[in-house]
Amino acid sequence: MLIHPKFRGFVCTTSHPLGCKKNIEEQISYALKNPFKGPKNALIIGASTGYGLAARIALTFGAKTNTLGVFFEKPSSKARPATSGWYNTAYFEMKALAYGYKAYSINGDAFTFETKEKTIEVIKKHFGKIDCLIYSLAAPRRTDPVTKKVYTSVLKPVLNSYTNKTVDFHTYEVFDVTIPYATEEELEHTIRVMGGDDWKLWLEALAKEDVLAEGIKTYAFSYIGPKLTYPIYRNGTVGKAKEHLEETSLKLKEFLLSYNGDALISVNKAVVTQASAAIPIVPLYLSILYKVMKEKGLHEGCIEQMVRLFKEDNKVDLQGRIRLDNYEMQEDVQREVQEIWPKVTSRNVKSLTDIEGYREDFFKLFGFKVALVDYNEDVDLNIKIPSIS
Repeated sequence: MLIHPKFRGFVCTTSHPLGCKKNIEEQISYALKNPFKGPKNALIIGASTGYGLAARIALTFGAKTNTLGVFFEKPSSKARPATSGWYNTAYFEMKALAYGYKAYSINGDAFTFETKEKTIEVIKKHFGKIDCLIYSLAAPRRTDPVTKKVYTSVLKPVLNSYTNKTVDFHTYEVFDVTIPYATEEELEHTIRVMGGDDWKLWLEALAKEDVLAEGIKTYAFSYIGPKLTYPIYRNGTVGKAKEHLEETSLKLKEFLLSYNGDALISVNKAVVTQASAAIPIVPLYLSILYKVMKEKGLHEGCIEQMVRLFKEDNKVDLQGRIRLDNYEMQEDVQREVQEIWPKVTSRNVKSLTDIEGYREDFFKLFGFKVALVDYNEDVDLNIKIPSIS
């Protein structure tokens, strides 16, 4: 079957297995060239795309870590390809097994007690205990496992509506957009979905079943960004949820004291994701940022960030957060971004920004626009994840 990208708004509804395979191979190649000493057994929650996937690849092929990944993806049907996260995981597992590493996966809703119980069963059977937990979950909604209340997240500013310009990366049109402010209920819902509640529930469930090893370290990912994006991000609903995530890390530090463990927040660099593409203003910011950072030789993707997280002695800020965004937030980088921002129009967006680089990274999320992949050849959609029957 021939597969080409199809869109519903900013959402790509198709994915290409061979493109996803090539992406996985590129990230594995980078990890193999950057070995480091890491944990023995890691659980990655949100392991199929973005930073979670990159963390899994970095740990496996950089530190020979055995991994268990949890995610919620769709397999292929007769006429429809699987989600990119499904293909990513399938090819990751194939490679990990070829190298002799344990790699198991669970496809299910990470917010439920049922998925947590199934995960614990797999840990007990195949790992014994884990000494690393990565929490990298991104979801639009969450059902509270106790109350059964459904929460839905929104991407909105808080207190006041916000107007600034953005770019449609399909048409290259630069235009002003106004985002209405969130209601109190929308803010609360977003915190319940994207904050630290579920991270805490995972640690409590794992501790109760005695599958946390001595020295356990758990990581969750956050973002701060420049003042330019504060109204829609850091000071918006998502930012408030990230603040809750960061506050939760302090409670988890105390919780893990008896294990001589730690709960850490890694503030990562802005990268292209399915979620960030849907946030007004962010695609234009990223297009400018990419141009500036590439010209300075500072650009990093998810795999470079994750290798640096585990391999290097990273700087922390006054709140104790690991700052992997240090290159992005350099004064000279942000100064140049600020200088370019007001000058960008539909006419000059291709010359003043790296909109093409942004587009390429977006399409690559789904296995498209990947070098050395022939998109005019028939491909098999039915790729199985080895550990999932």
